[in-house]
Amino acid sequence: MKNKTLIRANTLYNPFRPFQVSRKPLKIHQKPALNPILSLKTSFFSHFSIHIYKHTDVMVGESRKWMILVAGIWIQAFTGTNFDFSSYSTSLKSVMGISQVQLNYLSVASDMGKAFGWCSGISLLYFPLWLVMLIAAFMGLIGYGLQWLVIQKIIDLPYFLVFLLCLLAGCSICWFNTVCYVLCIKNFPANRPLALSLSLSFSGLSAALYNLIVNSINSNDDTLYLLLNAIVPLITSLIALLPIARQHIPDALPPEAVRSETAIFLYLTALAVVTGFYLLLINSVSLNVSIARILLGGAMLFLVLPLITPGILCAREWASRAIHSSFNMINNDDLDVHTELMEMETPSTDDNLFSISYNLKQKEGSCNNVLFKDKLMVLGEEHSVRFLIHRWDFWLYYLAYFCGGTIGLVYSNNLGQISESLGYNTEVSTLVSLYSGCSFFGRLLSTTPDFLHKKVCYARTGWLALALIPTTIAFFLLSLSGSKIALIIATALIGLSSGFVFSVAVSITSELFGHNSVGVNHNILITNIPLGSILYGLLAALVYEGNIGNSQEAVLKDGRMVCMGRNCYFETFVWWGFISLFGLASSSLLFLRTKAGYERSTKCKQKTSFELLTYE
Repeated sequence: MKNKTLIRANTLYNPFRPFQVSRKPLKIHQKPALNPILSLKTSFFSHFSIHIYKHTDVMVGESRKWMILVAGIWIQAFTGTNFDFSSYSTSLKSVMGISQVQLNYLSVASDMGKAFGWCSGISLLYFPLWLVMLIAAFMGLIGYGLQWLVIQKIIDLPYFLVFLLCLLAGCSICWFNTVCYVLCIKNFPANRPLALSLSLSFSGLSAALYNLIVNSINSNDDTLYLLLNAIVPLITSLIALLPIARQHIPDALPPEAVRSETAIFLYLTALAVVTGFYLLLINSVSLNVSIARILLGGAMLFLVLPLITPGILCAREWASRAIHSSFNMINNDDLDVHTELMEMETPSTDDNLFSISYNLKQKEGSCNNVLFKDKLMVLGEEHSVRFLIHRWDFWLYYLAYFCGGTIGLVYSNNLGQISESLGYNTEVSTLVSLYSGCSFFGRLLSTTPDFLHKKVCYARTGWLALALIPTTIAFFLLSLSGSKIALIIATALIGLSSGFVFSVAVSITSELFGHNSVGVNHNILITNIPLGSILYGLLAALVYEGNIGNSQEAVLKDGRMVCMGRNCYFETFVWWGFISLFGLASSSLLFLRTKAGYERSTKCKQKTSFELLTYE
């Protein structure tokens, strides 16, 4: 390759490998330095300073990426405000003097805000990510803040305006979620499902965190939940503003860097499990204000730890590789200068190296072509809205979510009234925290396919089908028994199941219908949440109100009629059990239709990774 820059195999991008210093080969009439020792010394020190500078630049980029992930974790941890609706719903019902059906409509309004979540995906086309996050924070401030003024009897608003406030508050949650989706997808392209599952899992801890904060202030004031729902997400957004505003799009990582990144995710997942157990276990002993404040400090420490540990791990990796590369720079670059000059005139193996790189790209493209041409089982193909709604796989997916995750969310919204009807009204906060904690662990379990992909190659839609089984078991258990232990077990099972579905659904949407379209497509998917909230909630409310008409089930409490006994929700549990069974059947059919696509995608990835490792 005469008078052309040599192409080397080790010029593939690797942020953890010493950067190659670009140089053009000397022409024939040019002579090398007269003093080779002086030349090598000068080259060594110049290369050393350039290596340190390059590694520092890479280190800053890597640290910034992990800071963005931690910012997403904090946003999720303090914006899952829909989980604590049961904690203040009874007080809201009493202050406004509304019926159970009307209270259900307020719950529906909160979920209905997700029907407008697609607006957040559209807004990202015109506004920066940080501005979308701030808009979400101010929507929550207005929605929850005015509700707090109503429940404090500072202002008096008609029912319809309160309904709109619930709608606005629910929409803010969806906008926050979209921000986190985009952050994880853009900054962790190689470990996208791990980043999504880890960050989204922390929304399951929101109820436990808010319960701990309320106990550290005044455990007898249920209205504090609304005040905290309005203020805390705004404060969190302001803290996360700087790293999100300064984010950059990272370059593609080689297999070695991907493995290192996966190891960090494994460590962070283990830390998240410890955090979840801590919050789940301490809620039962945090009723005392002084104890609750100490425990809250411990919870804040656990949330700060993810910010420290990835930086330490990356710094140690950077230092070890920088030192190693510095002692090997002469052998790699300087001692072969004359060899390159000698080989310039003859067609060397560089032509072969170029052809290997070209063939490798062709092979990668052929794998993608195989996937894109298979329209029945294709993964990663970008779907427009029109294309999406004409796919059978989407509607099977929609039904699985509608009859699985959504029904679990409606159960959590009615948990306060369910506990009260069974005579466990003093356990509402504990049950809400239990559901929240188990939802957190369910979200973490959704990372299982990614950590076990080398041992168990199983389609992610298959894991979705398995995750819906506990929900069906739980509802039939509640229909058979009204004991406290049955209520606790069922709440834990539904929390695990729905948490898994909420988290894995984002990755499935991305894989089935395209990574770049996930902001819009996933928000179209979750329009089933307000629809399910209306239908399932209305069913529960009608059964509840119907049993109040029975004099044996009705009790006058705080000036309102309350249904007491197993019959208040018995028919509801039976209906919900059969509906979740239908969702299980839909998810199983979706798995059978997409199994071949997942297998083909796995084979292509393994083949490409093997070629990259061999080529390096």
